[in-house]
Amino acid sequence: MSSDTLSRLPPVQDLLSHLAVEPLIAEHGRDVVLGWVRQVLGQARRRINSSNGECIHDRSQSVSLDRTAWTELLAEQVQRQARNASQQQLSRVINATGVVLHTGLGRAPLSGAARQALSELGGHCNVEVDLETAERRYRGHQLEATFRALTGCEDVLIVNNNAAATLLTLQALCAGREVVISRGQLIEIGGSFRLPDIFSLSGAVLREIGTTNRTHVVDYQAAITASTAAIMHVHPSNYRVIGFSETPPIEDIVPIARKHGVTAIDDIGSGALIDVAEFGLPAEPTFQQSLSAGADVVLGSGDKLLGGPQCGIILGKHKLVERIRQHPLARAVRVGKLTLAALQATFDAYLRGTAVAEIPTLAMLSASVDSLRMRARQLAVEIGELPGCEVEIANETATVGGGSLPGVDLPTVVLQIRSRSMSADELSRRLRLGSIRVFGRIQQDYVLLDLRSVLPEDDSRLALAVRCVVSNM
Repeated sequence: MSSDTLSRLPPVQDLLSHLAVEPLIAEHGRDVVLGWVRQVLGQARRRINSSNGECIHDRSQSVSLDRTAWTELLAEQVQRQARNASQQQLSRVINATGVVLHTGLGRAPLSGAARQALSELGGHCNVEVDLETAERRYRGHQLEATFRALTGCEDVLIVNNNAAATLLTLQALCAGREVVISRGQLIEIGGSFRLPDIFSLSGAVLREIGTTNRTHVVDYQAAITASTAAIMHVHPSNYRVIGFSETPPIEDIVPIARKHGVTAIDDIGSGALIDVAEFGLPAEPTFQQSLSAGADVVLGSGDKLLGGPQCGIILGKHKLVERIRQHPLARAVRVGKLTLAALQATFDAYLRGTAVAEIPTLAMLSASVDSLRMRARQLAVEIGELPGCEVEIANETATVGGGSLPGVDLPTVVLQIRSRSMSADELSRRLRLGSIRVFGRIQQDYVLLDLRSVLPEDDSRLALAVRCVVSNM
């Protein structure tokens, strides 16, 4: 019986030429589709051999399939493989989670100017050449004037993220010598990245002072020895210690470093260029403030409160930044032309004084609740009546995310959607996997679509995504 059933399976070529399978070759490539065909045929053979010649086509009954039925069944399975592959590819997603800087969804969305720069500079560009002299220059030299104008720094180096900036700086300036740091600043961020591990990897010697909740200026003064290379100050941007706590700001640490002739390194974390307190948020350190306080080297992220592409920014005294630039590790963590292009376009908005309007992260953080409510009402109109679904507008709270401004709640407006025919988990899953990918959050029996984190340009697409998913339920 088993051999008779096996003979009904279609040949590989019949499946490849099937009307539902052949178009997949142009999209995914022949070798990939051939692999899927062989996989589903192999699974079918194993099922047949293990079921004595019968294949369960419908869970309610066992039926024997002829060649045509087998071909249709397996073609459908190949299509399912293609859909699964497409779902796992990097694709555009509407962030309706209410987490403005969602690490899993790419943190800061780029401005329109930055996206345009990526398109224009995707080909050849002067990434490492001086157009006037035709001589080779180091990568990122085009941004020096911009950084000087925005922050007052002497020099700047861009690397692939702030973790790399920290590792490179410690290794280039402090390897084999001590770096003094408060115990309360030995942070761990996402992905089990721990600052003590970075110290160990860099070759710098960690010199902990104070306690987890209190460190004083005298602790820094007492820790300086002939082996000290630097004092490092780290802004704990992804957590807060409240209550009986104290830690000296960079302004109090710099004079100690000056007195003893050691380097003052300040990691400001989220890389802000403007004071977010103007949005009604708690103040975050900025590059300008740290440099004005006298820090020799300042480190920060490019894809958090700055609102640009993922990168790490090292700026400060020219002689120190140049030492970091010349270190062999610098080449291993350097950025590509697309990051530089997006970063330059982002900084141009700051230079023009239009950053809050043009950079999506800043626009999201500064948006008023009234403006969010107006968008929600318009969205509700565009979505319209949905059979079997309830759509309501409600007030909620959102978060900044991305390890920035922990514990800060942002007032927001959401669309609450509840289906009478499926669970919130299933509705949320279908929204994530639809032709327009929407990532919301679940609260009780509702799927919440939070407008604080949705780009206004995506509002109509969000309405269409909801209609499409509900209409196919």
